[in-house]
Amino acid sequence: MNNYILIIIIVSYLAMLFYVAFLAEKRKKSKWVNNPYVYTLSLAVYCSAWTYYGSVGIAANSGIDFLPIYIGPVIAAPLWIIVLRKVIRISNQNKISSIADFISLRYGNNVFLGALVTVICLFGTLPYISLQLKAVSETFEIMADHTSYVSTNILDDSTFYVALLLAIFATFFGTQNADASEKHTGIIASVAFESILKLVFFLIIGIYITFYLFDGTTDIYNQISIIDNFKELTSLNGLEDGFNWLFLISLSFMAIFLLPRQFQVSVLENNREKYLKKAIWLFPLYLLLFNAFVIFIAWAGKLTFDGAVNSEYYTLLLPLENGNSFLATLVFLGGFSAVISMVVVSTLALSIMVSNNLIIPYGFLDKFIKNQPERNAKYIKNIRRISIFTIIIIAYFFYILFSKQLSLYSIGLISFVIIAQLAPSFFIGLFWNRGSSKGAIIGIIVGFCITFYTLILPFTLVAYTGTDTFTQLGFNGIEALKPHALFGIDFLSPPAHAFFWSILFNLLCYLIFSIITKGNYRERNYAEMFVDSNNFKALQDSALVWKGEAYVADIKSVLVRFLGEKKASRALRLFFTKYKLPLDTQLADARLINFSEKLLTGSIGSASAKILIAKVVKEEQISLIEVLRILEESKENIVSNKILLEKSDELSQLSSKLKDANKELVIKDKQKDEFLDTVAHELKTPITGIRAATELLMDDEDDMPTEIKKQFLSNILQDSDRLGRLINNILDFEKLETGRLSLDITYLDIHETINKAIANTQHIAAKKGITLKLNNVYRFKLDYDEDRILQVLMNLISNAIKFCEPEIGIIEVDYILGNNELEISVSDNGKGVPNEDMDYIFDKFYQSQHQNTIKPEGSGLGLAITKQIVEKHKGKIWVDKTKKTGAKFVFTLPIS
Repeated sequence: MNNYILIIIIVSYLAMLFYVAFLAEKRKKSKWVNNPYVYTLSLAVYCSAWTYYGSVGIAANSGIDFLPIYIGPVIAAPLWIIVLRKVIRISNQNKISSIADFISLRYGNNVFLGALVTVICLFGTLPYISLQLKAVSETFEIMADHTSYVSTNILDDSTFYVALLLAIFATFFGTQNADASEKHTGIIASVAFESILKLVFFLIIGIYITFYLFDGTTDIYNQISIIDNFKELTSLNGLEDGFNWLFLISLSFMAIFLLPRQFQVSVLENNREKYLKKAIWLFPLYLLLFNAFVIFIAWAGKLTFDGAVNSEYYTLLLPLENGNSFLATLVFLGGFSAVISMVVVSTLALSIMVSNNLIIPYGFLDKFIKNQPERNAKYIKNIRRISIFTIIIIAYFFYILFSKQLSLYSIGLISFVIIAQLAPSFFIGLFWNRGSSKGAIIGIIVGFCITFYTLILPFTLVAYTGTDTFTQLGFNGIEALKPHALFGIDFLSPPAHAFFWSILFNLLCYLIFSIITKGNYRERNYAEMFVDSNNFKALQDSALVWKGEAYVADIKSVLVRFLGEKKASRALRLFFTKYKLPLDTQLADARLINFSEKLLTGSIGSASAKILIAKVVKEEQISLIEVLRILEESKENIVSNKILLEKSDELSQLSSKLKDANKELVIKDKQKDEFLDTVAHELKTPITGIRAATELLMDDEDDMPTEIKKQFLSNILQDSDRLGRLINNILDFEKLETGRLSLDITYLDIHETINKAIANTQHIAAKKGITLKLNNVYRFKLDYDEDRILQVLMNLISNAIKFCEPEIGIIEVDYILGNNELEISVSDNGKGVPNEDMDYIFDKFYQSQHQNTIKPEGSGLGLAITKQIVEKHKGKIWVDKTKKTGAKFVFTLPIS
């Protein structure tokens, strides 16, 4: 393919990414760019050209040794809920804009520490960016045909112009706001889009090679398994390899937290903490899919080319070898996507660190002009833009001078080892409040020096001299100081060896100097907030320790330089309102100083903010004893407030319960009145009927026909029976309530008892044309009081008859054997039980809301008695809420 066609493809692809980023910025509040999937896909910036090409190369030459770099992040992912959530919370509270800001703030806004972290990140990331440029250059060369023009200097090198295009992209979308703590929605959306493309393209080429060029995974395995070193490619070779894996897994575990680009996307660009719940399983799944075909592509390339070409680019060379330039172009674009996302996010993160922790605090603070916030913001953005271009140009020259001689895998590991030097101060500082800035600084410097001696210096000397004398003999010929076999440990790979010694001495220095030296009051203050971030979230302003003299007017003058008069006045007005202070307050306290530093942190970094505020306040030193006393008082206040909040919650809950109880008592009292009214009505009705019929019979002087007399006597008998049943119900209920009712338990057949109940109520059902049937034909014996269970069954059946429609009503009685109990049900297709009555229908005074308007026959005691009888049998009764039409009452009887 011609060079110019490739360049057109690259420019077109970048234009598409520009458009995606532009749309995302325009719709930054849309759910399409603010969701856990976009967040998780942005984390896949971890998968750079190293993943796309380097993993295949290491799999071809060293077998499964490519896996540790991905196992570390998979192990780290579940811990994000604990560690990363804490980091995100602290960063949001303090307007953190970079990992340098974060570590610097933990150790009292230490300016030098922030600068040191920035330098380490630069040393660790520049080789990584050069790795991406190397991948672009070499894949561009592979894709181009032999007739294309070959560059002889920088000005006609296509890689140089690709680097410039990446710098323009990062500059345009990464420096729109002076406040670096603002979210970069456009960049994150484009990174997520690229993550989808690079995964899809890699899976396509994996499927093509595995199932089209070869006959599946089994075919590749059978062919590769006959080579001489196959066992070495598919297994760990002894304890030495085990240690290498352990250290590389640890290295990648740290990298997923500490790489500037990972901190940028995982912490600073996080919009919701809850996104982590999705990311902890989706990101490992992404890594799994990305690595599914790596080993098969590597083996396929090994079988096809037999080591004649660079194994890192098998994904490109295999389709080209088989005349499929379209698939090769997709792979090239996938790799280019991996490069773009890594370079853009890394340079964005580094430019913020360089401006906020190196350039501004060390010489540029005095250049900002008072009362010209727009011009100052422009200065800040220009510093970051220049930083982005400078970083990419330096990375390009690093690629020209060094990277051509190293594999993608080697360059990546060098970067990982350098960045890992931040681990002790970062991880331990989150959970140990004794960690001091002196321990962090010394630990990082010592760790970096050891990394430089054991890893960076040897490859630099080989690159310049062409010999490995230093590596073989050590410094001044001392065998114990061999850079790859320090103190006689010669079984580790160079990256694992450098990582082991550097992190060991880094950790020891951090712990020792943190224990023997005491951090100042500011360090202890922030240490408490970092370690106990949850408790200090609400009260962190009052927990700050500060002593001195400061004036609101002086602090406002600093804020105006960067925020402008309007924004500064508004911010101070909000502060005074929040803490209920007079608007004309003259003296500033610790809360205002902390508030002002936070306002400035987003624009110029925490270190510069500290310097600026320190210039206008007269701060007094506080002894450690006083610090501890103040912090202890703060903790006591927090504990007291927590207890008060808990008591307040308890009182609120108790008050709510009392209201509910009072409401229930009112309802019960109302129901009791309604119940008594119903009983009085039910007693009065048959008595009135009996009295009227009796009077008519007594007044008659044998003139009344015999048939009418019989009718009156029949009515008297029916009303007497009704009155008797009502009195019996009341007496039964009273006996059950007081526990004076005894059961006559007998071992009987439930089938016969149910048939008796049906027979006793059949004539009532027949009058309404209602069908009444027993579904179960099987007999089953158990212990119960037959008279009382008959009473339960007849009550439930009678209720069902009342609420069924004439002629179409169906009532079914059934029973099933459960776990140590028999479950009996009575269901119908009638009106059903209203939802509002479900939970109260068995209450002793409860009646349905409709009963006063549509009064059913009976006293309303039936279900209350039924419940008491069932519970007397150690059973349960309830209404089946799942029944959609009609009602279904279910009760149980225990089986001995």
